[in-house]
Amino acid sequence: MTSWVGRTAAEIAAAVREKRATPREVVAEHLARIERFDGRVGAFRTVRAEAALAEADAVAARDDLAELPLAGVPVAVKDNLAVRGEARRVGSAATPDTPAAEDHVTVARLRAAGAVVVGLTNVPELCVFGTTEGVHGTARNPWDPSRTAGGSSGGSAAAVAAALVPIALGNDGMGSLRIPAANCGLVTIKPGHGVVPAGVSDGDWFGMSENGPLATTVEDARLMLSVLADTTFVRPDADATHRVAVSLRSPIAGVAVAQPYTTAAREAAGVLMKAGHQVRRADPPYPLSLSFTSLAHWTAGTAEDAQGLDRRQLARRTRVHAAVGRRFAKSVRTGEGRQALRRRLEPFFEEYDVLLTPALARRSPRSAPWHERGWLRNVLANTNYSPMTPPWNLTGWPAMSVPFGLLPSGAPCAVQLVGRPGSEADLLEVAAQLEERRPWERTAPMD
Repeated sequence: MTSWVGRTAAEIAAAVREKRATPREVVAEHLARIERFDGRVGAFRTVRAEAALAEADAVAARDDLAELPLAGVPVAVKDNLAVRGEARRVGSAATPDTPAAEDHVTVARLRAAGAVVVGLTNVPELCVFGTTEGVHGTARNPWDPSRTAGGSSGGSAAAVAAALVPIALGNDGMGSLRIPAANCGLVTIKPGHGVVPAGVSDGDWFGMSENGPLATTVEDARLMLSVLADTTFVRPDADATHRVAVSLRSPIAGVAVAQPYTTAAREAAGVLMKAGHQVRRADPPYPLSLSFTSLAHWTAGTAEDAQGLDRRQLARRTRVHAAVGRRFAKSVRTGEGRQALRRRLEPFFEEYDVLLTPALARRSPRSAPWHERGWLRNVLANTNYSPMTPPWNLTGWPAMSVPFGLLPSGAPCAVQLVGRPGSEADLLEVAAQLEERRPWERTAPMD
């Protein structure tokens, strides 16, 4: 009997369309794997076993089955997006346990494409931090369970890396797709502003939050992004060359980037140079004020999300984060800080098509009850390991995390690719070239 666990979404969908597999058998096999391994990984807040099997049968009965891009593909959804019939808890005890009446538009698009929602994944409270733990569960890195999967899309990333699902839906307001993808050896893309419907929370963290895919291959990331955006991201001419800038420095002043991540970026630059691209060392002109701008937007977004919630039921780190953010909310709403950053960085992206950087500054923190620790300790831990991602939420430009190389522990390492607005297809193509020349092990060994 053919096993569908560990197969790509593209492979599963092709098999279902061609009647070599049924949606029920594919979903049932993944549900069995979730039951076996999720106690170790902590990816899911809730698993929709009966509902998912019923949805799988409904997909099999569709008249357009042979045309569905994600026919019968199991998918996990981050628990800050509405799934019809399920509560949206956002990692908190303060949110209502009320089933959603309708799917979020991105979930609806996945289902329309034939995907089956098997469960909702764990997040840190209000999706604030780059580690995933809290009252609903702790998401660990399947490659190294002593370490956090990252955040805030940590549960979604852990689910894909452990082959509990082939693809998952997450979102990114300050790195929340790219950070866990880098930790867990996955491909992700934070699309540019307006490419995929947002609606992540009240105000989408002032327009910084974007929904996007988590996958084990560039092909699957492209496929899922096409569904989410309702636009086909066709591979451009593979012979096209790009001007690639390589930067090894942290955008946040005073944060050092560890050698495994700088080595990965250097080696990835060498691969792209051999592929024919024009590669140069060049640092974007990050302003010294970037750390303050990032903190102001990060905290103010939480202040918006915490409105209307019982603060007594929020973790202390979340309460403090929101309290700090309330002081910045008025100035952040003007958008002047983000616009100034775009103006400063636009000339750099007129000179270069793609920016290549380390994805992280160091490996993720240990898996621990970070939600019970102080606010400053959380902020420092997050900033010291993930300073590379926030600028591209502030600008609203597309950015990817792509697996590349290994850490000394044997867990995956990763690089980040950034482009100007509208460059999603080009970034995916550059990522595909890295994948073709330096393929990675797609999922963590669990047995």
